[in-house]
Amino acid sequence: MTFASIEFLFYFFPLFLLLYFSARTIKLKNIIFVIFSLVFYAGGYTPHLFLLLFSIFVNYKVALALDAREGEGRRKLLVYGVVFNVALLGFFKYTGFFLENLDALLEPFEVVIPVPRIGLPLGISFYSFHAISYIADIYKGRVRANRDPLQFVLYMTMFPQLVAGPIVRYSTVARQLGERHTTWGRFSAGSRLFAIGLAWKVLIADEVSPLVMSIFDGTSHPTMLEAWLGVYAYAIQIYFDFGGYSAMAVGLGVMVGFTLPRNFRIPYAALSITDFWRRWHMSLSSWLRDYVYITLGGNRLGPMRTYVNLWSVFLLCGLWHGASWNFVIWGAHHGAFLVIERMGLKRWLDKGPAALAHLYTVVVVLLGWVWFRAETFDGALGMFAGLFGFNGVGGMSFPIAFGLYPLSVAALVAGGLIGFWKWPRIKVALGWRPAVAVLDYAMIAAIMILSVIWIGGGPAAPFLYYRF
Repeated sequence: MTFASIEFLFYFFPLFLLLYFSARTIKLKNIIFVIFSLVFYAGGYTPHLFLLLFSIFVNYKVALALDAREGEGRRKLLVYGVVFNVALLGFFKYTGFFLENLDALLEPFEVVIPVPRIGLPLGISFYSFHAISYIADIYKGRVRANRDPLQFVLYMTMFPQLVAGPIVRYSTVARQLGERHTTWGRFSAGSRLFAIGLAWKVLIADEVSPLVMSIFDGTSHPTMLEAWLGVYAYAIQIYFDFGGYSAMAVGLGVMVGFTLPRNFRIPYAALSITDFWRRWHMSLSSWLRDYVYITLGGNRLGPMRTYVNLWSVFLLCGLWHGASWNFVIWGAHHGAFLVIERMGLKRWLDKGPAALAHLYTVVVVLLGWVWFRAETFDGALGMFAGLFGFNGVGGMSFPIAFGLYPLSVAALVAGGLIGFWKWPRIKVALGWRPAVAVLDYAMIAAIMILSVIWIGGGPAAPFLYYRF
């Protein structure tokens, strides 16, 4: 079950709202929230629910012990907690990747390493990072361990952000776990965010998805025109898919009294890669900054160590996204440009024309998406060959041209206008504000209805970040 499904929109969420707002106490609201969150998660693959509950139990106990302990024992408990979460994530996400590479290394010696198929539990990359930040903040004295098991379970499992983020730090929602209020104004604002996110996903991301698949998966020798079209289409798809999910998650949280962190801020309008990472997947980039980069020494140990730390963090960022060398290269790609900007390029970008800085950023990001989307190393090289004209400049195969139907073209244009430019706010005269507000609500209602009609016409594609 996903947010963009008939089951969620017409059965699961309305029933949740009915029971949630019927509850008179915060404890009963929390119980209802936890039950629905566990049901939502179990819908993906029920056995993985027990792994999630096991992780919650261990981290709850470690947090209580860490909060009560003093001296050297606290550091050991922190290490045990971090190792547990990293090991859990590593086993399910990277065992196959490690064994495949070991098998390739030992192939000349005719040694065969069996590679088991290990299913990736839904959302494990996100809830593992939630747990690590929680126990790390307790160790640093930023928060106290929550002794109410129900509140901690709710923090770890609340369904709006459980399977694909944003990464929510405990300190962000600590007070709201025990006391929160919802007004009609907040509920309306949350509904608006949800409707916009749903439209982004269904009307833009899903409409360009077939075109992306036909170019990346349907041809090994794309022309320059096809390759650039494919990379641009994927940039639209991943932003409006993941950005749409994040908007829906934040909107759902606001509707029931939680303030979840914003995850995107027009990232394709950035004027440098440094700026891009202040706008893209903001909850992940800030998490890596606070819990990895600063822990490694940040920029306190001289320029060379700073460059190493930056690059190391983005290698980890790539690996976090997936157990593949393509993801590692994608992380190295962004890390390298961050280092180059830190070495002086950023100053030149700040002084030069904004249009040139914007073009540089977009091109670097688009080239990086090749590694992120391509299924194999050879597939990425084939796309790069097309991007640089080695497979011919013009021309378009029939399957790719067929993917450019009117709705996909409209989605590409709308995605570019919304995603790549920061439009100025229009000041509305006081007398016109009621009319503009009515028009705004009418437009939100229209895109919500249109999105539901689209979903009714066929199942929406799974969110891209569900596989991370």
